Amino acid sequence: MEIKAILRAAKSQLNESNISEVDAEHLLAHVLGLTRMDLHNPVVLEATLLGISDQNIIEEQFFDLLDRRLNFEPLQYLTGIAGFRHLEIQVGPGVLVPRPESELLIDAVLLHIKNLPQPVSVVDLGAGSGALSLAVATEAPSSRVIAVEKSPEALVWLKKNVSHIAENVRVVEGDVHDVLDGIKCDVVIANPPYIRQGVRLPRDVEAFEPHIALFGGPTGLEIPQIFIDAAARLLKSQGVLVIEHGEDQSDEIAKLLSVDFIEVASHDDLVGRPRWSSAVRR
Repeated sequence: MEIKAILRAAKSQLNESNISEVDAEHLLAHVLGLTRMDLHNPVVLEATLLGISDQNIIEEQFFDLLDRRLNFEPLQYLTGIAGFRHLEIQVGPGVLVPRPESELLIDAVLLHIKNLPQPVSVVDLGAGSGALSLAVATEAPSSRVIAVEKSPEALVWLKKNVSHIAENVRVVEGDVHDVLDGIKCDVVIANPPYIRQGVRLPRDVEAFEPHIALFGGPTGLEIPQIFIDAAARLLKSQGVLVIEHGEDQSDEIAKLLSVDFIEVASHDDLVGRPRWSSAVRR
């Protein structure tokens, strides 16, 4: 099994389709049961290959995954894992792949939690895979986290991740519009669907990731409005909402927040684009 030749051929195909060549390394490492770094460690790689009785099967598995990637199936669906902060989140069809843009949002939430009397109650609206909920639960272990999700497909992944990573996260199936009646919390985090209906997305996103988690209505703000209303209902006075949005939506989101919230602030992502906002419940 000539690893360099296999990778060279795979990277060439990916490059021709304008897909990152590094994906070939991720896929090969996945089928070999290695990390991508181990793939470049000659000692580890040789020992792994010596332990494989039929290397043809490995090649077949790799090229099958490569064909799927060339068809723009998300890399994370193929490996079954998406990295988020210090976690490995299990993902697949039916759930949105966690984005690195959300990691700074979690930093802000954790800093706020640290300054509050413990334990702090946190509700994650539209939790999806559970990446945000689980990051909070593992990095602020005294917090009490509830993850809310209505999609049956996403709930499968949410429950799987909770069972593997932090069983103290409470999973609630329901619509944010009326879920958790009578509950009050200190913090709400939300990553609602906010893309305007009809906007064209990258092929791997548009063809494979769930549209219910992407599109926020005719203007993109209809579903964020529902999430903001839910947060206003759930939060204690002086409770904090942190909500993701599109880079061109911060002004509109601020207007929606101004009805029930004060101290509205927009925050940039890793490349300096306004990506999320925070606000304090009146």
